[in-house]
Amino acid sequence: MALNFEQKKEVVAELAEVARGAVSLVAAEYRGLTVAQLTDLRKKARDGGVFLKVVKNTLVKRAVSGTDYECIGEALTGPLMYAFSQEDPGAAGRLVQDYAKTNDKLIPKIVAIGGQMYGPTEVERLANLPTREQALAILLGMLTQPASKLVRTLAEPASMLARTINGVAEQKQAA
Repeated sequence: MALNFEQKKEVVAELAEVARGAVSLVAAEYRGLTVAQLTDLRKKARDGGVFLKVVKNTLVKRAVSGTDYECIGEALTGPLMYAFSQEDPGAAGRLVQDYAKTNDKLIPKIVAIGGQMYGPTEVERLANLPTREQALAILLGMLTQPASKLVRTLAEPASMLARTINGVAEQKQAA
């Protein structure tokens, strides 16, 4: 069913709003996927915090105009599905990469993050980005590491003294 002019304006406005708040975008060719497969993919996208939409490329070009994703405008060819990560930059990449492992008809075409467009080979790199919780854990580990080293360094002279006294006591007992 074709969209009328008002419906197209609503779709463009919705996509523009999503694009302004998104942190990354993955566009993938979905040719050959069944309705059931697309429904399953949409469910996984909702669960993962990814906005997933199948829209005409001309409408996407208008929607991303003036956003960080304006760079993809010339690369939009063929039937594409757009996955916008809402909070976690790697969420869209993980969604597309994981689904493409089990279904060869989903083919990543474009990756965009931070106003830069990348090729389909970068989906894996995007998918491997840590989640917010993982990044915070890594940061916390890096922040606590110097303090724990300081504690070990300060405790070492006391433990050396205790080992020395213990060694002397053992020698005296043996003699």
